[in-house]
Amino acid sequence: MKNKYIFITILSFIAVSSINTAIAGDAAAGKEKSAMCAACHGADGNGTDPQYPRLAGQHQDYLAKSLHDYKSGDRKNPTMNSMVVGLTDDDIENLAAFYASLDGLKDLSAFK
Repeated sequence: MKNKYIFITILSFIAVSSINTAIAGDAAAGKEKSAMCAACHGADGNGTDPQYPRLAGQHQDYLAKSLHDYKSGDRKNPTMNSMVVGLTDDDIENLAAFYASLDGLKDLSAFK
């Protein structure tokens, strides 16, 4: 019985570890790739036009899922669907890591 609990604990640890690895990305590599995003979302991920979402400070897994969904067509936006077509899975994870590492806007008055 004790061995069963040890086995379940080890499997749980492996499962959690693999989830964290799946959303890992290289923020420095993402920064290098972010030039194409800056025109709409700003170089710091805090664009000044409220029609474009703020990326800085968003959750990494949310950003990665959104980009994957645009790429697969599950999420529809003609501009974004065309922007992500050339991104690899690594590019997406790296961009998500970069924008998640940035500070979001402190003053939201620009969006009123």
